[in-house]
Amino acid sequence: MKILALVGSYRKGGTIDSAVDEILAAAREADAATAKIYLIDKQLEYCTNCRACTQEEGDGHGRCVLDDDMEEILAEISGADALVLASPVNVGTVTAVMKTFLERLVCFAYWPWGQPAPKMRNPVPNKRALLVVSSAAPALITRWLTATAGILRKGAAFLGARAIGTLFIGLAAGQAHRELSTGVLRKARKMGKKLATMN
Repeated sequence: MKILALVGSYRKGGTIDSAVDEILAAAREADAATAKIYLIDKQLEYCTNCRACTQEEGDGHGRCVLDDDMEEILAEISGADALVLASPVNVGTVTAVMKTFLERLVCFAYWPWGQPAPKMRNPVPNKRALLVVSSAAPALITRWLTATAGILRKGAAFLGARAIGTLFIGLAAGQAHRELSTGVLRKARKMGKKLATMN
């Protein structure tokens, strides 16, 4: 079992990163191998909506015309059994770096010119995913009044993963280096173990 985390935060060692670390630590204790990608460390160009990657039928994903680190990231995702997608809330949604990554996932759609809507290349999920969302607002408000978790869930679906849970972390902006609460740590570890052991 290999679990790959995709971190869309701009701050290493912050709330999102710490929560992901707890999830991965619990997964390793359950004998999973883990890896983490910081999207800010990767060269990711903006999708230009040329749709070249969507024109050919087939499994997997279409090839993008842009020459950057996306193909490398997708190769790591392909080799993983489960995913963690994590982003703080910025202006009511995922961060710009996470959104840039998610927009590039159009390569998992078959959408030739003239077809009114895209079709998923891999409609049946073969992976599991956890979502992690942090916000300055209370967790309950974040859950109901932002689109962040839903956007991450759609991204997971494009990657062939079914989201099995979301960790919401509220009141994350009260101080520069906020420690995770005991409750959040407990939930993160429980979710990490679940991700690593579900059949």
